[in-house]
Order: sequence, then C-alpha cells, then structure tokens
Amino acid sequence: MRFIITGANRGIGLELARQTTARGDTVVAAVRDPGAATDLRDLAASLPDPQALRIYPCDIASDESVRAFARAIGEEPLDVLINNAGVMGKMQSLEELDLADVLSTYNVNALGPIRVTRAVLPLIRRGGARKIVHITSGMGSISDNTSGGAYGYRMSKAALNMASKSMSVDLSGERILSVVMNPGWVQTDMGGSGAPTPVTESASKMLTLIDRLTMADTGKFFDFRGHTLDY
Repeated sequence: MRFIITGANRGIGLELARQTTARGDTVVAAVRDPGAATDLRDLAASLPDPQALRIYPCDIASDESVRAFARAIGEEPLDVLINNAGVMGKMQSLEELDLADVLSTYNVNALGPIRVTRAVLPLIRRGGARKIVHITSGMGSISDNTSGGAYGYRMSKAALNMASKSMSVDLSGERILSVVMNPGWVQTDMGGSGAPTPVTESASKMLTLIDRLTMADTGKFFDFRGHTLDY
C-alpha cells in the first residue's frame, strides 16, 4: 500500500514510517524541514528501494507549503493518509492563557489535517484502500475531560475530531473513510520518557487497526488498541 505520513521525522510518525516500509509499503513522508530529519533520512538510506520512502517538505500550518507538497508528490494513487503532525502548545492556566499560542496550536492540529486532506484528496479518490486517519488524543474527548486545562491542545484536538466526523459524512458516498485515533500516552519527545506505552507498540497496534478498517468504521474515534471512544 502507499501511505502519506505527516510529521514523519520523529516519534510516532517516524515509527509508522519505519514499520510500514519494513513490511513492504511505500511511504511519502511530509516534514517541515527534511534537512533536519536525520533519523528519517537514515531510514530512507537503509532501504534497498530508494522509492520506498520519499521525503518532502511540508509545513501543514501553511496553505502554500501544503499546495507545493501536493504538486511535488505527483499523481500516483494514495491508499492511506495518516495526518500525524501536531504540536502540544503551551500548558497554561486560564488566567495566563496565551491566545496567540492557542491560535497557532489550532492552526496546526485542527486546520493542518484539513489542508493536507483537501490537497491530496484526488490521490485518495484514485487509491484502492481510501482511508484517512487523523492522529488525535484522548485529551480531545469532551466526555473524558475531568482534569481541565490544556485549552489550546484540547480544543484543537476536539476540532480535529469534528473535522474527521464531517469528512466521514461528506466522503461516504465515494467510499472514503475517515477516523480519528488516539495513540495513547506514548514514550516520545511529546509524551516523555515516563509515558506507559512504547512508541513501537502504539504504532504497531494502530497499523493493525488501520489495515482492518472498513466503511462500517468511518466516523469513529478509536484508541490504539482498537476500542471505540466517546467524542
């Protein structure tokens, strides 16, 4: 299968790229700065097929950058889009909240996946699997919010969840599915070394879930183990 993975330079995105290419899939990797994506470039260099992992610049917060990315990757059909790129933003109290940072976080986490999906939708339409997967967070669940705070991050992920739900409705007639997945609290730069879930486990279980998704699943909110969650 042919994947596009955003934010593939580190953490979950990098591990998804590593595991998909290891099993023979091809990956188009979207990163803000390919020159700084050392681990991703090392992975690409280690693969026997130079076309198995192609790396392109893409700042999902920029309309023009996303359009340039879509032009650069060509016209080959796309099976799975994984909108993984995201930011945490500042963790501040209500009184101290930096609204400019909230807007920036929202622009990346909520609008970024919309930009990318819209730009590559013609490729998805021509693909066989026709799957759009947005990496969200349990912190984007309104029903699960019992600790408050994290305004920018929570709001941006809740908005992403809503965007995925709307996509699932709007694209269902074309047999294109859209879901959101919570990767768990993962041992990455964002999650920290004290997180309970190794990145290898999160990525592996999400890929297993992605493989088995059908149109009956479109619009759902999953955790990485395959359980459905409440919005």
